Amino acid sequence: MGEDMSEGHEHDGHENVPSRQRRRFPGISSRAYEHPADRSALVALRKLSGFDTVFKALSGLLPERSLRLLFLSDSVRVSDQQFAHLNDMLRDACYILDLEKVPPMYVNQDPVPNAMCIGLDEPIIVVTTGLLELLDEEEMRAVVGHEVGHALSGHSVYRTILLFLTSLAVRVAWIPLGNIAIMAIVTALREWFRKSELSADRAGLLVGQDLTASMRGLMKLAGGHHLHEMNVDAFLKQAEEYEAGGDLRDSVLKILNVMPRSHPFTTVRAAELKKWAESRDHQRIMDGHYPRRAEDKDTSVTDSFRESASHYATHVKSSKDPLMKLVTDIAGGAGDLSGRVRRGFGGFTSTAPKEEPRREDGGDGNA
Repeated sequence: MGEDMSEGHEHDGHENVPSRQRRRFPGISSRAYEHPADRSALVALRKLSGFDTVFKALSGLLPERSLRLLFLSDSVRVSDQQFAHLNDMLRDACYILDLEKVPPMYVNQDPVPNAMCIGLDEPIIVVTTGLLELLDEEEMRAVVGHEVGHALSGHSVYRTILLFLTSLAVRVAWIPLGNIAIMAIVTALREWFRKSELSADRAGLLVGQDLTASMRGLMKLAGGHHLHEMNVDAFLKQAEEYEAGGDLRDSVLKILNVMPRSHPFTTVRAAELKKWAESRDHQRIMDGHYPRRAEDKDTSVTDSFRESASHYATHVKSSKDPLMKLVTDIAGGAGDLSGRVRRGFGGFTSTAPKEEPRREDGGDGNA
């Protein structure tokens, strides 16, 4: 079973967190908390034509050493002497998830709330001052756990490649694949990374072990400091309304809206995390029953595919999204699908299709 640990810290500018028991998960595999969509998206990414070429080229040429020197020279490295409360959180998170080597963490001056885990050889965690000023102690603990989850899952490699392909695209223009292939890889990387965020949110919950704090943090990312003006139930209801609302046009617009984003919409993340927190899978982990890293090498790829396929089938079947309902109906052989599609997308045109004029002489229209 998982081990108990207690801790409590008080630091300048941060509220006192009462000592309480937290469960520890010795030898836990990232498979325990990884979202099925994360794994399947990563498999799809690796199979994408040209990805191996880009991956190998960038792995050898990305200036990771200069990246580390950049943060070392222009950010504040977290330690016992600097941002000590963050250092405590980082060590606690690594202890809870049993990550043996604690990644270096830096605080970067940026008013935009953000955190990331990057690096090819070894992960680096970066948090912005905007995030530190936005979140309280327990909310920040979930974020640190989130980033440690990325590190344990090995996400930092792909995150770094996505970062360079999007922000430094000009420098990789020489790769013999063409712009269309590069954009296909960027799109696939973004799709995977959005799914990986759902996995890391779960890791954050395993570290913080406070669902309310995780919810608060996501609400603040959406609505800022004004927590007293927000309500968790109402916030989650937005996610339900977002998924179920509208018609087929809205389903397509949702896809178009999310494609350029690196993160899923915040309400969706909150709903997904709450659903997992209430699941049997989460309870089993908290009871100490979870896959171990020592068993990773024996894991069947086929089983992972089967689990991902099962997740998507369940998601499509239970989804309230109009497009997902249409997919279910197609699979079930429902009638009059063409009429439903026309009705669903009719609003994309300003006028309804014109009917053929009726001939009074009853002719067929031919001269």
